[in-house]
Amino acid sequence: MQPEITRRKVGYARVSTVGQTLELQLKTLKEFGCRRIYREKASGADATRPELCKLLANLKPGQTVVVTRLDRLARSTFDLFSIVKTITDRKAQFYSLAEPWTDTNTSTGRLMLAVLGGLADVERDLIRTRTSEGRARAIKQGKRMGRPSQITDLQKHKIIERRKEGESLKSIAAAFGISESTVSRLARGRDSHHHYGRKIEKARKSYGIS
Repeated sequence: MQPEITRRKVGYARVSTVGQTLELQLKTLKEFGCRRIYREKASGADATRPELCKLLANLKPGQTVVVTRLDRLARSTFDLFSIVKTITDRKAQFYSLAEPWTDTNTSTGRLMLAVLGGLADVERDLIRTRTSEGRARAIKQGKRMGRPSQITDLQKHKIIERRKEGESLKSIAAAFGISESTVSRLARGRDSHHHYGRKIEKARKSYGIS
């Protein structure tokens, strides 16, 4: 990562298991020069990650989001791509201390983002295929199908964005392995108190950000 005085560093630290501490991550991020560090601790509602939402709500153009390792930011390739894409869409940058090639301010980092997008598509297709195969087996065995697994806040955010851009309900539903009615409901905002975009807006208002 090339040192630039004008690049303001914002840290994000997370522990995913109760009993773990943030001490080492905080020390490392402070030594790297992070002015502010958002601290995410494990909880029963860990999937919501309110501190990450606050970070994105406060993020300004020219800032750099820094983590000690990629797995501190995301649990899957799809989530990682969604988060980093959100960061770069806000004209900010991303950098992982353990993986220097992730610096989105460099050509290598931008290439990484493009590759992540491709891998995220593959991961999504695999999930959709496994889900379809599982449903087919269950139906063949005479099992009643329950409610689909809850999608993450990040996925909800992407669904809403894609719908706003004019993508069809059928296309989005197929991409995320959910029903068209679910996509429609999310797009209309019936689940807006849960989805990622609303969390960001709520955080913006809480912190007085226009």
